[in-house]
Amino acid sequence: MAIRRIALSALLVNRANDRHGELENETAAIAQLFASQEQHMRNLAKDLAAKGEVFEPPLVFPDGDKFVVADGNRRTTCLKLLSSPRRAPTVELQQFFTQLRKQWTGKFPDKIECRVETDRDRVDDILFRRHTGVQGGIGQSTWNDRMKNNFVIRTGKGNGLHVADEIEARLRSAKMLPSRKIPRSNMNRLLSSESLRNRLGISVRKGRLEFIREEQATLRALQRVANDLAARTITLDDIWDTEAKLEYLDDLDREGVLPTVAPKSKPAQASVSTPTHPAPQKPSPAKSTPWPHLIPQVNYGVTWAAHLQRHREIWEELQFKLKLSDHPNAISVLLRVLLELSIDNYIKEKSLISVHENDKLAQKAAKTAEDMYTNGKLDKKYLGEINKLKHGEKLISMDTLNRYVHSPNFNVSPEHLKMLWGTLSTFVVLCLTA
Repeated sequence: MAIRRIALSALLVNRANDRHGELENETAAIAQLFASQEQHMRNLAKDLAAKGEVFEPPLVFPDGDKFVVADGNRRTTCLKLLSSPRRAPTVELQQFFTQLRKQWTGKFPDKIECRVETDRDRVDDILFRRHTGVQGGIGQSTWNDRMKNNFVIRTGKGNGLHVADEIEARLRSAKMLPSRKIPRSNMNRLLSSESLRNRLGISVRKGRLEFIREEQATLRALQRVANDLAARTITLDDIWDTEAKLEYLDDLDREGVLPTVAPKSKPAQASVSTPTHPAPQKPSPAKSTPWPHLIPQVNYGVTWAAHLQRHREIWEELQFKLKLSDHPNAISVLLRVLLELSIDNYIKEKSLISVHENDKLAQKAAKTAEDMYTNGKLDKKYLGEINKLKHGEKLISMDTLNRYVHSPNFNVSPEHLKMLWGTLSTFVVLCLTA
């Protein structure tokens, strides 16, 4: 640990802050902090201006010639906006920070005292033990369930089963363990979410690690990962966030390292033989207690990378917040938006040259589905279901979805929305996991 005075301009508000999950850049992170807790941010800024100092040094770690703020992002954001009010996300907030800056006691600091940690595992250990007490936004805010879940997904800490220990035991049993010690915290971080584990052929079910691909192929893939981590070919910096994890796994996929064949001798543990990103089965909520929202509360295997932030927000509103019985119109519009954003994500990630700028959404959906079919991600029957989107006057059609948005006389049926999601869910998930 070192205490250093660091230029405010050299501090980066964390775009992967566990308060909101991964975002594209610092500007988006600043905007999200105000979108989610504007009053707390205002209270904190007023307190900073009134006292003229920062009472607790932000926790930071080096990133090139900059320092990323691991803890203290709200404080740092307020200071940055007091220093440069034009960076505030709205005109109203720009005016607020302009007036507040005039109230600053004494000379405004161009440098602030920070606690610098170079070991990112230590940074996560510190974060795990903090966040108690709110004090109306002046003190550190307690993490809610989503924030805690973001932390677990990012780091692999506190999720029950110690995945790295299980993998090490399996490799040792198969006599495939590297000679060097595996940095288990890095292994846990890399395999912190189910969708990432699935790509390497494993799954955590009911507190147990299981193979969902051919066992020897999975073990070889795990051995490669273990060797990369043990030899420090892949370090914590290389798998710090979701984008970096996906990039590493994509590299393994291109090398042919990742398992693709499901085991045949153990049907209970088997999964459909598909490419690395398997097409998920259509899940359904428990019949005894119907889920009141559009998207059932099941794991669809989506890895929420930074560029999927808006997709994720819409998804979570449809899965946890908006009830079909109360908000059918809002849900119908958001479903249409989620479908379009998801299709555009697939087109961008796969660089589909067959899609033209002037193509309508139904044409984009058809071309996207055709590419999925060509690459073995969906079968011919399901391709036909998606192609129905091109036809008007059908319940499963883009015309119907467009009427939800534009028609003043079109009645929204919760049951029809459920049917639409039941049909489109696999397609949407494939678009999001491209």
